[in-house]
Amino acid sequence: MIYFFTKPHTLLGGKENSVTFVQASFKHTLPMARSALDEMSESGAFMRTASTFRNFVTRDPNSPFPADSGRYHLYVSYACPWASRCLAYLKIKGLDKAISFTSVKPKWERTRDTDEHMGWVFPASDTEEPGAGPDPLNGTRSIRELYELASTNYSGKYTVPVLWDKKLKTIVNNESSEIIRMFNTEFNDIAENPSLDLYPPHLQAQIDKINDWIYSGINNGVYKCGFAKKQEPYDEAVKNLYEALDKCEEILSKQRFLCGNTLTESDIRLFVTLIRFDEVYAVHFKCNKKLLREYPNLFNYTKEIFQIPGMSSTVHVEHIKKHYYGSHPSINPFGIIPQGPDVDYSAPHDRERFSS
Repeated sequence: MIYFFTKPHTLLGGKENSVTFVQASFKHTLPMARSALDEMSESGAFMRTASTFRNFVTRDPNSPFPADSGRYHLYVSYACPWASRCLAYLKIKGLDKAISFTSVKPKWERTRDTDEHMGWVFPASDTEEPGAGPDPLNGTRSIRELYELASTNYSGKYTVPVLWDKKLKTIVNNESSEIIRMFNTEFNDIAENPSLDLYPPHLQAQIDKINDWIYSGINNGVYKCGFAKKQEPYDEAVKNLYEALDKCEEILSKQRFLCGNTLTESDIRLFVTLIRFDEVYAVHFKCNKKLLREYPNLFNYTKEIFQIPGMSSTVHVEHIKKHYYGSHPSINPFGIIPQGPDVDYSAPHDRERFSS
């Protein structure tokens, strides 16, 4: 078991984590919900629990997790917005030759024959599910098995993304907001696009502030709408969602991106929710008060980010629709997948009217 210190870092919502002493081999005993569908308060509101593996890859060659080419593997689902923002960083930073990745199948399945848990599983072959592949490193059948390899008594959720250390055969980190920060800076010595800085020092305070309300109102807000089990928390979530979307629309009517005319982390974090909005959230999560296509600035902004080299390869609409409509039987019991709307995000946009 390896113990080491890490520097304080910012969590989702801009809150700093004060825990600095962590283990490379985890022994978790706290009982936690095993899927997002179980994360409910007594009021019927959705309450997301925190990620658990929080180690850091750094440029320091003496670090327990140094930023070595070929050492790490990213497990994702193309359906998952949190995993997809990590994949987006992998692509636009030019790290896909240094860090390999594998996508699971989009639809949740039984992860073990001896219980009822439904979660992310790997296909048996490369041809079973286009875009997904078997676990190339450990031969596991599911993401659950990966967590159990890393911690024999793990009791939390079996989520993606997972940043895996091939050398130590363990999970480094499963918190997307921290993985993208590592990808942004710590691998610059081996990145093909090291000059791209999506969290530049002079904008960090602004980015953190924007991330806070976008996460609460939009990224997690759509889940608060979709997973609510009572009318009042649903109504509150919808109100907060559309207030945040209206705020984004107003900002983007005056400038190209959220922090000005420069692409930042906040834009990537918003994009992964927007690209799923009309395809799944409007119907499946009952976010139908107004579609993305009815927001001219947000819609064109989404098209522009989709057209950044590398970004479109991270968007697999078939996986997205298969997952949401097929993995939540309490919301869509028959698993029927709507045929539309098939939005063309490669169509021309009007964002060039702002200086780059």
